[in-house]
Amino acid sequence: MASIALGVTGGIGAYKAVEVARGLQKHGHEVTAIMTRSARRFVGEATFEAITRRRVITSQWTPGLNADIEHIALATSIDLLLVAPATANTIGKFAQGLADDFLSSLHLATRAPVLMAPAMNTHMFEHPAVVENLARLRARGVQFVDPGEGYLACGWVGKGRLAEPDAIVAAVERLLRPKASTLVGRRVLVTAGPTYEDLDPVRYVGNRSSGRMGYAVAGEAARRGAEVTLVSGPSRLSAPPGTTLVAVRSAAEMHEAVMARAGEADLVLMAAAVADYTPAATAPRKIEKQDGPLTVTLVRTRDILADLGRLPSRASGRPVLVGFAAETHEVVTRAQAKLARKGADLIVANDVSRADAGFDVETNAVTLVGTDGVDEVPLQSKAAVAARILDRVELLLATPSLEPRS
Repeated sequence: MASIALGVTGGIGAYKAVEVARGLQKHGHEVTAIMTRSARRFVGEATFEAITRRRVITSQWTPGLNADIEHIALATSIDLLLVAPATANTIGKFAQGLADDFLSSLHLATRAPVLMAPAMNTHMFEHPAVVENLARLRARGVQFVDPGEGYLACGWVGKGRLAEPDAIVAAVERLLRPKASTLVGRRVLVTAGPTYEDLDPVRYVGNRSSGRMGYAVAGEAARRGAEVTLVSGPSRLSAPPGTTLVAVRSAAEMHEAVMARAGEADLVLMAAAVADYTPAATAPRKIEKQDGPLTVTLVRTRDILADLGRLPSRASGRPVLVGFAAETHEVVTRAQAKLARKGADLIVANDVSRADAGFDVETNAVTLVGTDGVDEVPLQSKAAVAARILDRVELLLATPSLEPRS
């Protein structure tokens, strides 16, 4: 997860910047929108505030900003400055080192990478002054997402249209991807979501898992260069970019999907909330309502994490095995017992009795329990928690005997 300043300047492509912000958030990034005065003629600041859930910066003269010299404070905290759309005027100001508004001042103050997505009329884009300014910025290390070709807002046809949001987000991901990550080239298997155990064609036994934590882990692993397979129970979430989704419904289906793929994996992260029990039999027709209680016989499901821990390849440390433990009491003690009982390398434990962590919320707080110690991860977004989990996992992978599979 990264902190990104999104500069939005005055062009018709500003409306696409809304989708850029949304795409960045789907990848787990925190976005702060900075709008120039001209940009606000095309898109309202309330739109970006609703998307980013952060105050939109529109002026360096807003009362209160100078208490912290905000363009300096933001300059030191962001991981990337993205300008989309980048008009000829803004490109010129950046190239000449001008600082007459918040965005241009931020550009001079930050040492974070800068990525710009130009958008303008074809003749403007080809003008010698713009070409020279682009070359000057490239020489300083600024990177660009080339504009597309086609019909422009002015009615002309040619190059100058703002790149599509997906292309801009992909460029951000490439720029931010850690170059020394031990996950590059690794085959990673992640499970996520609940399982549904059918009682009849209408009803099922399930749990409150939304899949957010597992999807965040899968997305972060993909961002770090891994080949990610996501085995997911029913979820409303979209598979993160760069992952291969395998959809399952029941604990038995998840067991089959995981065991069929675990032999080729370097790393397995079992973030799914797999049912411990399933109905002994599924009624072929809807169970009719009747007077008195209804008795349902439940039987144990197969323990996927334990079965993974018993794989013959585990003797040589493959795959690295990470389990998740959703607890309501004695979280660390129970996680330590699970670590030993299941033969895992790491247990990610969390207290699901908390209202601000666990199932079906945007945030989480976990404890990483391994043979080498316990690491508390405080409450933060699940994307940020996913990054902390994988930081710890990369330490487990950083041994010569655990090179990526060919």
